[in-house]
Amino acid sequence: MARREEWRRILDMEVRRWSSMSCDEVLAELRVRDVYDLTEGSKRYQVEAVLLENTTEYVHVSIAVDDGGLPDSFHPASQGVILRKVVSRNTGV
Repeated sequence: MARREEWRRILDMEVRRWSSMSCDEVLAELRVRDVYDLTEGSKRYQVEAVLLENTTEYVHVSIAVDDGGLPDSFHPASQGVILRKVVSRNTGV
């Protein structure tokens, strides 16, 4: 499998993981770490999660994956994740 295809596979896995979290969980995770290493088989990947937007309606995060090898890592595989916030509405009832 080509390097970028491997990155894409890891990226898809990480996008699913981040997408399964609540907005509060995402924000808490980003306070603790935004760059981390992930080992899959015998290979190590670097994952970077960046908060792009935190509005009253949603959280927008960019997830990027590479293996640290130059020069390809200057342009990692990346994808955005948008998580809708649950907005409670006061119905007055």
